[in-house]
Amino acid sequence: MKNLLIVLVSISIAFAQSGYEIAKRLDEKDKPKDMVSKTSMVLTNSKGKTRKSVMLTKTMDDSRLQLIWFIEPKDDKGISFLKKEYQNHDNEMRIWLPAFKRVRRISASKKGDSFMGSDLSYEDMTSRSLVNNDYSRLDDESVNGLDCFVIEVIPNSVLKSLYSKHKIWIDKENIYIIKEESYDKRGELKKEKSFSYKKIDNYDIMSKIFVKDVQKDHKTEISFEEVKVDTEMNEKIFQEKSLKRLPLYNIN
Repeated sequence: MKNLLIVLVSISIAFAQSGYEIAKRLDEKDKPKDMVSKTSMVLTNSKGKTRKSVMLTKTMDDSRLQLIWFIEPKDDKGISFLKKEYQNHDNEMRIWLPAFKRVRRISASKKGDSFMGSDLSYEDMTSRSLVNNDYSRLDDESVNGLDCFVIEVIPNSVLKSLYSKHKIWIDKENIYIIKEESYDKRGELKKEKSFSYKKIDNYDIMSKIFVKDVQKDHKTEISFEEVKVDTEMNEKIFQEKSLKRLPLYNIN
């Protein structure tokens, strides 16, 4: 009888949660202090032609601080990207282009541009702030046999997003996103995303991201390999001067 009551209370709590409360649970989920990985990115166009890049990635503070260095293909080696997100003012994004020997600042007006030809825009690469979006809960659904919360996220006027809304499927058991749809300003489906995870040191770490731009019939698959977490990374590395310092390939 006691076990039945616990189950009934758990079900009641799950049904009572609002879209914002579910998003808050996702935001507060335990995450590593920092992470280092080798990252592979494969682009596939509408004709099936592919292009692969390999990067070294370092992040802190739930990826609000991020450095990416390209190591393959040869033509892109040395290109690097710095992102620093702030709560009270505009985010900072810069990209180092060694062929031109210059650092280019990514302005807020360019956040809809593609990151290195991928289906991720610069906006896609920033965190989704709880205060800059409105949340509503939709009917629960099952995805690939997983019971999911479904929420709708609508960017408010402060964010000045290029999207009108996002629809997100969150695995109820593990509280992580497994599927997302993003809609353009006309309300038409723009991108489909799916996510895979693996357990590292009791953290649920993203292992793959698949993105399809349904309007362009273009796909991007990103894989995170050789992942290390809680490496005691120094926050001081997230500076413009680090863009020109390509780390060793072994990511140590």
